[in-house]
Amino acid sequence: MAAEKNHLNTVTSYPSLKDVGKVSAAMAASSSEWVDFDYGTSSTSSGFYGSSYDAGSQPQPHFMTPAEPAPDNNFDGRNYSFDDEPPLLQELGINVEHIAQKTLTVLNPFRSNLRADVAGDADLAGPLAFCLAFGALLLLGQGKVHFNYIYGIGALGCVAMYALLTLMANSSSSTGVHLTVVVSVLGYCILPIVLLSAVSVVISLQGMVGNVAAVAAVLWCALSASKLFVTAFDMERQQLLVAYPCALLYAVFALITMF
Repeated sequence: MAAEKNHLNTVTSYPSLKDVGKVSAAMAASSSEWVDFDYGTSSTSSGFYGSSYDAGSQPQPHFMTPAEPAPDNNFDGRNYSFDDEPPLLQELGINVEHIAQKTLTVLNPFRSNLRADVAGDADLAGPLAFCLAFGALLLLGQGKVHFNYIYGIGALGCVAMYALLTLMANSSSSTGVHLTVVVSVLGYCILPIVLLSAVSVVISLQGMVGNVAAVAAVLWCALSASKLFVTAFDMERQQLLVAYPCALLYAVFALITMF
């Protein structure tokens, strides 16, 4: 019984107030040592790794501060802006001045101030617009879709004219015959046929007036195309030879417009 009482006294014994006071004093002393540490005076004393650091000498980074961009060694010092950007049509390779001059030449084939660079411009924006307008007017006037005939006959005619002009071109000329230029010229010179299809929407071409208008449109197209080809490919004194196959090609489109 005496052993059991000693065991219970040992288990249920608590530390005295004196021991608790000693522990509290030790903890307060250790916390005061951490509080009294001065980061600003540590520049003269070595740290854990033997290096000094002064917190007040350098700005502290912030997580919201963006990093400075790296210097570009390829930058030549010029200031770029949106005002220095070229126009959109120029980036797409569309020359509005050349389009206007070629269209005026087709409308007036007797112009004498046509430049060779304008006639030899391989622009396809105008021909595409004229072919779409031609098909739309035929659909409006006849109620039939003729886009397959327009593009099919046009493609065969362009290839045939390219082969013919390659054989007829002067071998000593510095300008060669290019397929894109042939397509551009034939596409621009279809404009009188487009005007004829616009007339067919208003009146019928099944008569003498229609026949005369169709013949005039074919001759107009052939004269304009032959002049552009002669100017672009430097084919002097060969305009009549070039105009004949052009007239045959545009006669097919005139027949599609009439019937």
